[in-house]
This record gives sequence, C-alpha cells and structure tokens, in this order.
Amino acid sequence: MFLTWMKQKQTVYSSKISDFEVGDITFEVGGRNKKGKQLREADKGYIVKDNIEYAVGKNVPIWMFGFIY
Repeated sequence: MFLTWMKQKQTVYSSKISDFEVGDITFEVGGRNKKGKQLREADKGYIVKDNIEYAVGKNVPIWMFGFIY
C-alpha cells in the first residue's frame, strides 16, 4: 500500500539500507513491532507501521499515507 500511495505523487526508489527512499527521506515499512535498525545509517528516516493509530517520534501509521492518494 505504501508504494502504491506514494508513487501517485512522488518518485519512489528502492533503498540500499531500507525499503524505500522518497527524496532524501528513507522509509522502513513493517508491522506494529518493527524496529528502526535499518534507519541507523539514514540521515532522515521513518518507520511506517501497520496496526498503530498515532504517529509517535519516527513511527508513522501506514494509513496516514493514504491521504496522499
């Protein structure tokens, strides 16, 4: 879902250290318990999580990206 929504308005690239890159921001996509180990090397990075309701710190719910579509 993340890729489908984001590619509507942005150019999305695969990342060498994580799942996706949009501009200079790295995104790691996963479930509720996903950790940000892959993002340690990223200058700007966020964890896109399923099954959470609110954004806290660098954790963003995947449903929020649906507003881009």
